[in-house]
Amino acid sequence: MSLLASTSRSSTRILSTTFRRTYASYTELPRPPPSKQPEPVTFSDPSKPREYYTRPKPRALPPLQKKWPIILALSVFGTGAWAAFYAYAANQERLSSSVYKQVLKTIKENPELQAVIGDALRPEPTWWLNGDPWISGGIHLLQGNVDLSFRVKGSEGAGTLYFTSIRKAKGEPFTILRFKVITDKGETIILNPTQPS
Repeated sequence: MSLLASTSRSSTRILSTTFRRTYASYTELPRPPPSKQPEPVTFSDPSKPREYYTRPKPRALPPLQKKWPIILALSVFGTGAWAAFYAYAANQERLSSSVYKQVLKTIKENPELQAVIGDALRPEPTWWLNGDPWISGGIHLLQGNVDLSFRVKGSEGAGTLYFTSIRKAKGEPFTILRFKVITDKGETIILNPTQPS
């Protein structure tokens, strides 16, 4: 019995040791409030945080350059280029017309004009058209009027040719009103108006 009692006491001691409380067994009281309250602080500035750096002062913008001279120059250049191209295209159209070729054939075969200007009659070339002659006037076959003038030259002189022809009514043949060459010396040579048509 004594052995059992001692064994029981030992077991109880072990269990009590094992299940002993591990937390504090006392309660800490809160600290008392301070005897002197802090003075209140007021803010006069806005609540947003201040900048970390000083912003640079705004610089004056550079003066705007006037663009109208450039626009005016481009407009003049574009208009001039369009006018030059239109004039060149119209002159090439007159050069390729059948009326111009017939007039040129007539003056080359005219003996009176050859006696004054010389042989090898041909249109006088111009340097700004790359050697082509400049034909003034217009050829309007549908409207019934043709009016041409251009420079011609031969081996002994040069002059200006004038040719004008109209159609009085639709379906009728053209009537030649003017077909002549005025030389640089002032002579006027009336060509045969019945040859070109």
